[in-house]
Amino acid sequence: MEGNVTIDRERQLFLLLRQTHGLMYKAIEDELRLSGSVPYTQATVLFVVKAIGEQATPAQISRWLIREPHTISALLVRMEKRGLLRKTKDLERKNLVRVTLTEKGEEALRKGMKEETTISKIMSRLSNEEQDCLRAHLETLRSKALEELRIKYKMPLP
Repeated sequence: MEGNVTIDRERQLFLLLRQTHGLMYKAIEDELRLSGSVPYTQATVLFVVKAIGEQATPAQISRWLIREPHTISALLVRMEKRGLLRKTKDLERKNLVRVTLTEKGEEALRKGMKEETTISKIMSRLSNEEQDCLRAHLETLRSKALEELRIKYKMPLP
């Protein structure tokens, strides 16, 4: 049946975007695995926690990564068991949990950032101007997707 289905331009572009994301993810995951670093999903959480700072909460991490809160919660539990981060109750708001990196988490982040050259290799295929253009287009598409989902908060940029 291959080749018998007509796919409109928008779906072709979406599929291309999905394939590109999937391939880049696999390449980065392989690089991190070979270097002995944490898996990409955990490395991304470490990066986000570091970017947010001391005020990081599971809800903020969920928004940054566009993942369901229960998915992030389970991931944070696994990472805490590995000693990569610490969850503590906020002293002012008892029902709020803060997430911070441990020294082991900081080291894993440094190692992952140091070892992660695949992103640079892949992205270097685009000039700075092309990267700026890609960013602008992706931000436009992200904004429209947020609008379609009726999500009102502004998505954080890394």
